[in-house]
Amino acid sequence: MTRRSAAILAAGIPAAGGLVLAQRRGLFRSRDAEMPLARDEAEKRILAVLSEAMRRGDVFLEVPTSDGRMLRLLTEAVGARAVVEIGTSTGYSGLWLMLALKSTGGKLTTFEIDRGRAAQARRHFAQAGVDGSVTVVEGDAHANVKRLREAIDVLFIDADKDGYPDYLKCLLPLVRPGGLILAHNFDQAGEYGRAVTSNPQLETLVPAGSLGITLKKRG
Repeated sequence: MTRRSAAILAAGIPAAGGLVLAQRRGLFRSRDAEMPLARDEAEKRILAVLSEAMRRGDVFLEVPTSDGRMLRLLTEAVGARAVVEIGTSTGYSGLWLMLALKSTGGKLTTFEIDRGRAAQARRHFAQAGVDGSVTVVEGDAHANVKRLREAIDVLFIDADKDGYPDYLKCLLPLVRPGGLILAHNFDQAGEYGRAVTSNPQLETLVPAGSLGITLKKRG
């Protein structure tokens, strides 16, 4: 018996469809934390910067790798070309978003209040060769996002938790129908959670970890 089969049986999961059920129970979720395989040299370069940033500790309040992979997957799945991120930090999550945007030909606009972290993010974007597709906006995002006018395909919020409802109120009109609003540490932003789950225009799930996924419905 393989270790995988033993784990499935030990968890009381029937053999038929056991792998799928085991994954849902988290038995294989550790694989989500692994770096994905690089499709080409561009991806290899971005993934190398992500790995080196973690190795050197050049990160601050970064998303876990599993959430980074989810950001990339969702962004690429909707064919996003315009992504807005609130809370750049040192650019770790932005690099995951850029893995998708390199494929779609899109651009990232990301907001960071701390000058030092914004500078570090710019260095990471340059090292990864994606700086030409990223705009880092320094300063108070609550004020700066009000200058946005273009439609948003994916909005990723990972900043001050008390500010999530304000960001949502300001930017929801710009999110296109069929677009996504992704909120990190969803469980820590109670008022925001109530806002996205009580709005009939929106559909929200928190499938794993702490990443809230909200769809702006079409029609």
